[in-house]
Amino acid sequence: MLRFAVVVSRFNEEITSGLLSGAREYLTEKGISFSDADLFYAPGAFEIPLIAQKLALTKRYSGVIGLGCVIKGDTAHFEFISLGATLGIMQSMLATETPISFGVLTTYTDQQAYDRSRKDSHNKGREAAAACLETAVLLAEIAEKSDG
Repeated sequence: MLRFAVVVSRFNEEITSGLLSGAREYLTEKGISFSDADLFYAPGAFEIPLIAQKLALTKRYSGVIGLGCVIKGDTAHFEFISLGATLGIMQSMLATETPISFGVLTTYTDQQAYDRSRKDSHNKGREAAAACLETAVLLAEIAEKSDG
């Protein structure tokens, strides 16, 4: 049975709550139960990789869906947080051999973030959940073939 954890950034919560809704909706459509016990809040996008890695190491989850939002401001902070979250999630995924999807928006404007977190088929939370599920299924198939 597939089980997924979701790590959501509290920063830019008006955006990340939309991403979370999209991910929940997608998992429900695919018949995968998701409860609040599988939901974890990070202070910001920068902390998502560590929390996701810790969850992956528990081996309770087929994958971890990371959701956050970084919107460009007037300083270089945007670049550092975006790069740190990106590389951190990738490194955590490789270190744990567990799918950790990158559902962290890195936008130049508030409007771009809103557009990507709306309740529609282009919601990036949905896309992150879909990528995590697809990768988990493929890894299970690979493991099955190598065992047989």
